Amino acid sequence: MPTTVDWFFDVISPFAYLQLEQFDALQQANDIVIRPRPLVLGALLHHWGQKGPAEITSKRVFTYRHALFRAQQLGIPFRMPPAHPFNPIKALRLTIAMGGSLDAVRAVFRHIWRDGNDVASPEGFAALCEAAGFAEGVTAVEQPAVKDVLRAHTDAAIALGVFGVPTLVHDGELFWGEDATDMFLQSLRAGWLSTPEAQRVSTLPVGIQRG
Repeated sequence: MPTTVDWFFDVISPFAYLQLEQFDALQQANDIVIRPRPLVLGALLHHWGQKGPAEITSKRVFTYRHALFRAQQLGIPFRMPPAHPFNPIKALRLTIAMGGSLDAVRAVFRHIWRDGNDVASPEGFAALCEAAGFAEGVTAVEQPAVKDVLRAHTDAAIALGVFGVPTLVHDGELFWGEDATDMFLQSLRAGWLSTPEAQRVSTLPVGIQRG
């Protein structure tokens, strides 16, 4: 039986796009089924009391450079949208309204991060729906059922302890970031999280806390 893994993402993240572009090979080589779970990163950050990378000027610049470098390193086509951060809510809902498959998610991500398009303006979002072959998405994203699914995924992520995107979740364990894919695979194949040192660092006491 294939291993089923939940993938929590927000389309606002370039690293989620980069990880997504590697999923076909990942699934085929490892007998994995990945279930996309869109969430609202802003709600996640608010819950944990964190700032987003784009809210710290120097981190914002580094993040964009790092995403570009990583894309070039991986050979994945990449172009930043015209402004970032942007409001991702309707694009997230669109992935749900289109059925929530990896293909639907990929179509949305590629329009933003491969082709570098705006999706936050009404015109930009309508163009996204057209490009994804789902023109009715302009109205479909306003359906209460679609909104409820996005809210449910966000709440489920918080309940699991998810603190950032992208995050793979398997058996309650979190693997955050595109660069944690290998760590996930090592844990899946060889039980890396059960090794003595991984167990030790997972239970270290807190030495000091900020007031």
